[in-house]
Amino acid sequence: MIEATKALEAPEGPPAVAPHDEGPPQALLDFMVTQWEPRGSSAQPLAGSAQFAARRAALSRRFPTDALVIATGRRKVRANDTTYRFRPGTDFYYLTGAMEPDCVLVLTPRPGGDHTSCLYVEPNPGRSDAAFFTDRVNGELWVGPRLGVDESAARFGMTARGLPELEAAIAALANDPATVRVLRGLDPALDAQVPPSKERDEELAAFLSEMRLVKDDTEITELERAIASTKRGFEDVLRALPASTTERYVEGVFNLRARVEGNDVGYGTVAAAGQHACILHWNANDGPLRSGDLLLLDAGVETTTLYTADVTRTIPISGRFSPEQRAIYELVLAAQKAGFDACMPGNDFLAPNAAAMEVIAHGLERLGILPMPAEEALRETNLFYKRYSLHNVSHMLGLDVHDCAAARKETYKYGKLEAGMVLTVEPGLYFQPDDATVPPRYRGIGVRIEDDVLITTDGCRILSDGLPRQADAVERWVTECAASPGSLLDR
Repeated sequence: MIEATKALEAPEGPPAVAPHDEGPPQALLDFMVTQWEPRGSSAQPLAGSAQFAARRAALSRRFPTDALVIATGRRKVRANDTTYRFRPGTDFYYLTGAMEPDCVLVLTPRPGGDHTSCLYVEPNPGRSDAAFFTDRVNGELWVGPRLGVDESAARFGMTARGLPELEAAIAALANDPATVRVLRGLDPALDAQVPPSKERDEELAAFLSEMRLVKDDTEITELERAIASTKRGFEDVLRALPASTTERYVEGVFNLRARVEGNDVGYGTVAAAGQHACILHWNANDGPLRSGDLLLLDAGVETTTLYTADVTRTIPISGRFSPEQRAIYELVLAAQKAGFDACMPGNDFLAPNAAAMEVIAHGLERLGILPMPAEEALRETNLFYKRYSLHNVSHMLGLDVHDCAAARKETYKYGKLEAGMVLTVEPGLYFQPDDATVPPRYRGIGVRIEDDVLITTDGCRILSDGLPRQADAVERWVTECAASPGSLLDR
C-alpha cells in the first residue's frame, strides 16, 4: 500500500437517542430493569498483559515527570446515525490491548519517578439501569455488553475507573498544563480540555511511534499470521477469477477471508484492473475485468490483534502476460530485487528506494520510455523517472499499514535500518493512458510488486516470500488456482 499523508479526523458520534424517538413509557422502563438472571464475572487476564505493562513502563521512563493522556478514539460516523465498525487507536492498543471505544489511558507521575496507570472505560451497570435498553450508542441490547470497570481492571492488569470520572481527573491535570502531554486527534472533547502544547504533544506522539519501529518476536509472529491469511486471500481471488466480472467481485472475495480469519482488512483493498492500475490508491473497485488486462491487487488481512499485512501482486487476468506487460513486470521485479539487497541493518532507510530507482531509470531508458539518459533523470534536481514510478518503495509496517507515522524524520525516513524493523519493498511503474512520452504499446499498463520484509542481524527475511512473484511463477499460480475454482465460500 503506497504511503500517503492525511489529517486525523475525529467527528462526534451519533446521538444516544434517535431524533424521532419519543422515549418509552415509565412502566416499560420499570419492567425492563427487573427479573434478570445474575451475571458472574468472566474476565480473564489478557494474554500478553506483561508485555503491555512493559511498554507503559518504557513510556513512563521517557517522560518521568509528566502526566500522559492517550485516548483510543470514538466511533466514526459513516452516515447520519450509523457508524463504521470501531477499530481502537493504534498507540492506545499498543499500550493496553483494550479494544472498546471511548476508553482513555492516563499515566500519572508518582514521587518515585514512575507512573500509575489508570484506564477509564464505559461502566456497565448491567440491567439495573435502563440505558442498556434506551442508549443506542452504548446500550448493550444495541451494541453488546462492555467489560465495565471491575472486569477491565481484572483483564488489563491496571486500575480502572468509569468514564464519568474522567472529566474531573483531566481537569485536575489541566491545572498545570505544562506537565501534561496528550496524544491528539482521537477524541475532540478530550483535546479541548487540555490546552495544546504542540512541541510537547508531538514529542509524545513521536516517541510512541518510535517505540514501534523495532518489532519484538510476538509482533513478528502476528505479522506472519497476517501474511499467511493474506496469501490465502489472494488464492481465493485467483480461484474465483474465471467467474469474476468486476473489481468489486475481487474485493469481496478477498475481504471475506479477512473477516473470517482476522479483524478486517488492514486498509481499503485496491483491486485495480486495466488502466485503473495506474491510479495508486484506486479503491472504487467498480471497473470490469477483461481478458488480456492486468489486475493489480494490493491487499492485506489485519489479524484479531490488529497487525496487518501489505502485499501487492500484479496478475494477468488471462493467465499470461503479453510481451509488453512482461517487459514492464520484469523491470519492476528487478528493481524490487535491488531493493531487497539494500535491506541491511545499518543501511539508510532510503537505501532500498535508491537501489530500486537506479534499476527503474536505466530500465526505462533501455525500453525507450525515458526521454533522456537515466543518469540525467536520476539527478536530485530532476528525478524525471518519478513521472512513471510516482512513489518511494518502502514504509514501515505493523499495527498500522503505514506504521510509526509520527516518528521523527531523523529516526525514520532519514534514519538507519535496524534488526527487527519490518518494512515494505514495493516498486511500481504506471504508464498513464494519455501520456504522450510513453510509446503507445505500454500506455495503460500499471505494475506494482510489494512484499513485507523483516530486517535481520545480517540482512533481511522476506516474510511474504510464499506468494509467487517471478513472472513464470505468477502465470503458473493463476493457472493452478483456476484449475480448482471457487473461494472460501465453497469450503
